[in-house]
Amino acid sequence: MSQNSIFDQIVDRTQSNSIKWTLYNPDVLPMWVADMDFKSPEPIIQALRERVEHGVFGYEAPNVDMRATVVNWLAKKYDWAIHPDDIVFLPGLVSGLNLVARAYGHMGDNVTTMTPVYPPFLSAPVNQGMTAIGCKLKRVDDSENIRYEVDYEAFEKSITPRTSMFYLCHPHNPAGIVFSREELLKIGEICLKHNVLIISDEIHCDLMLDGNKHSPMASVSEAIAQNCVTLMAPSKTFNVPGLGFSFAVVQNKRMRERLQHAESGIVPHVNALGITAAHAAYTQCDGWLGELQAYLTENRNVLLDYLAENMPEIKATKPAGTYLGWLDCSKTGISGNAYDFFLKEGKVALNNGVMFGAGGEGFVRFNFGTSRSTMLQGLDRMKAALDKLKV
Repeated sequence: MSQNSIFDQIVDRTQSNSIKWTLYNPDVLPMWVADMDFKSPEPIIQALRERVEHGVFGYEAPNVDMRATVVNWLAKKYDWAIHPDDIVFLPGLVSGLNLVARAYGHMGDNVTTMTPVYPPFLSAPVNQGMTAIGCKLKRVDDSENIRYEVDYEAFEKSITPRTSMFYLCHPHNPAGIVFSREELLKIGEICLKHNVLIISDEIHCDLMLDGNKHSPMASVSEAIAQNCVTLMAPSKTFNVPGLGFSFAVVQNKRMRERLQHAESGIVPHVNALGITAAHAAYTQCDGWLGELQAYLTENRNVLLDYLAENMPEIKATKPAGTYLGWLDCSKTGISGNAYDFFLKEGKVALNNGVMFGAGGEGFVRFNFGTSRSTMLQGLDRMKAALDKLKV
């Protein structure tokens, strides 16, 4: 990895109303929310400049060209052929998780998911009067890292007669799993057997490490495609989450109409500038994305090497995708919650593992989507805080 990578540039975000950089006191280094510190690709910035120069910001909707752009992106990246009409545009994927619960569930239903998992997977069903049922992923430790596997027997047992939906996080946040087509097929067939609708949130799908390949759940079989809603966005990949653009792919016409009906009058249109950014991202930024994937892969490696050499009591996952490390701090001797400890003693803001449901106790989530020097600064602070415990 070049020492002069564009991703080594440090961008001051403290004056930009960034939630990541302003939620905590100025002396706290934020390594929490899934928001990278990198500038978006220049083609996106230039496209936004040109759109702003137009000077009129009325109501907009994605046109035929935007639909074709999404179709082409999915075909090029994932060998996934969809029809332009399969796309339902959304202002964000958290709203999407809530919307699908409203569209396809009923009060009193159960929604199952695999924990630990991104917190909105647990809260979205509850917001619609349903119950979120967590099925714990199977933890497997080797001499160096933690990895997780699907416990298919436990997963099937978690499905009850009241289960209407399964929320899949793919790639998995925070475990960093990139599910294989074989794993997806097993999961999908269990859902088909029990007439459970699959909601597959694939927002991190472009962020593959080590040259891994993402397979959309709906691409595994036609039967699964007809029983699946796929949620995607350019926001994490190209660092444009504040521009409010995402989409669902719903290949089942009846299901698509139900989703469109559920959003009527409630869900706002996608952001005008978000449309501009998405079009540029999906047509002009392949080279940038390749460099990003390489940089994040090296950041992950540096993170794991640092932990092994300086904080061996912390064991972590080796994510195959995303820019999120999942760190087990249960053997550190910390009294109380590791999130609170590192915030108070190290001035580092992480994500609290308990928010990710069963299996998250004792963990913190670490965002390595930042410059390497910033990441190392955060790790140095964590090490210094732990060293105080040993004195």
